[in-house]
Amino acid sequence: MVTASQVKELREKTGAGMMDCKKVLTETDGDMEKAAELLRERGIAKAAKKSDRVAAEGLVEAYVSEDGKIGAVVEVNAETDFVAKNDEFKSFVSDVAKQIALTNPSNVEELLSAKSIVEGDKTVQEVLTNKIATIGENMSIRRFARFESTGLVEKYIHGEGKIGVLVELENGTSELAKDVCMQIAAAKPEFLDRESVPAERVEKEMEILKAQAMNEGKPAEIAEKMVQGRIGKFYGEICLVEQDFVKNPDMKIKQLIESKGAKIVRFARFEKGEGIEKKEENFAEEVAKQING
Repeated sequence: MVTASQVKELREKTGAGMMDCKKVLTETDGDMEKAAELLRERGIAKAAKKSDRVAAEGLVEAYVSEDGKIGAVVEVNAETDFVAKNDEFKSFVSDVAKQIALTNPSNVEELLSAKSIVEGDKTVQEVLTNKIATIGENMSIRRFARFESTGLVEKYIHGEGKIGVLVELENGTSELAKDVCMQIAAAKPEFLDRESVPAERVEKEMEILKAQAMNEGKPAEIAEKMVQGRIGKFYGEICLVEQDFVKNPDMKIKQLIESKGAKIVRFARFEKGEGIEKKEENFAEEVAKQING
């Protein structure tokens, strides 16, 4: 009969989940070495088995080179927020952010097929597969952004990896860049400036604003004028340089940047799990299912 102490020992040795450890120990009649071998052999199979689970938790992490010229931000997802607090997972995500900055992959597929800068005998995909096997949850590298600049790149991570921001400035200081990063994290702009907003997005908004004005009983010519007034508020919400500075609402970001003689070149803002449809799980039922299984 497999004892709790054997399960604990194998779990500490391999990092695999409790139920997996118990299963292989039962199959090998308590032989610790054979059980550990089975876990290793089944690593890829475990990863494949978990690949259909929804991974909407995880971490957003960023890396910037010491000279501030190259930076990357990445979102790596897992199934539960418990994993996001796992030191092994945190270390993996940090390594991935650094790898993106240093090796400049063109997309996630190229990143996964590249040799790991930490474990050179394995690809990033193989390292990820091993993490899935040992930690016991589906994980995926979802997206990343990488900036290389003759100016300055700065990063900001909010809420222990819930939100990550990367910004590139020309003629700016690190202090200014950090203020801009925090603005982006807090105010959630979609675009840099008015020129960056797609024409169809503006047209759609103007149609909505005109319909609102007409529904208020305004004549068409008055409604048109109201639209021109209200479209400024729309830009003020979605364009970074048009937003009120969170640290001084009397100043626009555009004014802040111009007062420092700087220019915002581009930015990226990732929020963990945004746009992923999460499947609601009953945790108690899930645990009972695993035990009974």
